[in-house]
Amino acid sequence: MQQKTHRSTGSDTRAATPPRRSLLTLALCVAGLGTATSAHAFEWGNFSLTGFAKATVSRASNGCDNCQREPDASRQFIWADDIVFGREFGALTSDSWQIQPVIGAKLDLPQGFKASATYSQRYRDGRADLPGVVYERSATLKHEYYGSLTIGNFPSRAWNRSDFPYASDIGQTAFSDSGAAYGILTKAVRYTSRELFVADGNLVLEATYDQGDTDFKRNKPALYELWALWGRGPLVVEAVAQSGKNGPAGSFAKAGFTGLTPFPQRDDKQLGGNRQSSFLVLGKYQIGTAYEVSGGLRFNRWSGAYAVQLTQGAQAQWNNPFNVNWNGFDANGVPNPGYSARSTDMMLGLRKYVNPKVVAYSGLTYLGKASTANPSERGQSNTALFATLGGRYTIGDGLSVSASVNGVWYGRKGLAPLSMPAHNAFSNIDSRIAQRGNWLAAEVNYRF
Repeated sequence: MQQKTHRSTGSDTRAATPPRRSLLTLALCVAGLGTATSAHAFEWGNFSLTGFAKATVSRASNGCDNCQREPDASRQFIWADDIVFGREFGALTSDSWQIQPVIGAKLDLPQGFKASATYSQRYRDGRADLPGVVYERSATLKHEYYGSLTIGNFPSRAWNRSDFPYASDIGQTAFSDSGAAYGILTKAVRYTSRELFVADGNLVLEATYDQGDTDFKRNKPALYELWALWGRGPLVVEAVAQSGKNGPAGSFAKAGFTGLTPFPQRDDKQLGGNRQSSFLVLGKYQIGTAYEVSGGLRFNRWSGAYAVQLTQGAQAQWNNPFNVNWNGFDANGVPNPGYSARSTDMMLGLRKYVNPKVVAYSGLTYLGKASTANPSERGQSNTALFATLGGRYTIGDGLSVSASVNGVWYGRKGLAPLSMPAHNAFSNIDSRIAQRGNWLAAEVNYRF
């Protein structure tokens, strides 16, 4: 059932026992293709309630609260570049809590078919995590031989697979939540094959199409995604290719795929198009029963999006621009042109199963420079290296606690790399204020 995908994305709260099943089996269960059920699920006949709730607190060095002069402006706007003059920075404490209930239903049908449906929404600090976007609202028809067909609203593989069981296993959501992919599909259809035996291993193939906001007629959105998972013994390798057209431009890989703006009737004729794509390779390998190494490599591409003022007045509204040469002109004299860009990001991780309740982990994420012809500096010359060393203790009955020490090193002081959605994303350490910093984090997670 698709609910397995969602219950997993909060954080890994599996008991820290040495892995006894193959990585392929675990990966398929996490992807919603396996048959494992939660020991803590609430079930009423054909209906179930699963999910997670967690609370996090962190303390960062070189932090700065509300230091951006225009705090509500996206990093892509030039007026979001400036820092409040004279504002001090230093130790900064922050906290957050999340909850994501997953309501599921399942039904056995004749001829070996099974039907299921899932509804899920994630809330952060009492509000929807992604305003205007539901995490999952889908229906699935599955057959052991023919595979499965899912329609509706659900996570993409480009975000969901890189998030868990990879990035969140090693404290590196700086990798999974960045880049050129879209994370939540809104009006999609997905076909997933059954397990196939290929090259002495098991292979799963999948294709997804999302039409986004259908109220756009001139700039029609369209997203295509291909996913492949192959596993043999201690090795699992995955590849995801995603290409999106006329979705909101950005570098927040958890974002929903909708349309260029929330107002198609007003904005469709005023805007040009936008394209962005991502190709991702992920892998895990078990070394005996004590160690697990993992890694990820991602290639991002953005077409760039021209900045267009959509309404006039003091509260003027703009589109979602990307990599803009502000106050410049293209070859046709059109102002504020957006430029295409490419970048490469990497992730590495190691987990050690210390005993049946404790797992230690370390992780690295590198967000690289971008290649672009934009004559203005919009962060393409910067890099970021994130590092984590932490551990997780499983108390039992779905409850776990974890703690980590983390650091970030920017290649230069200034605008953050184009792969990052904000200059202080993932760490609360703003690249415009400090070139490096560290933070401590602690989390309590309950999975039901």
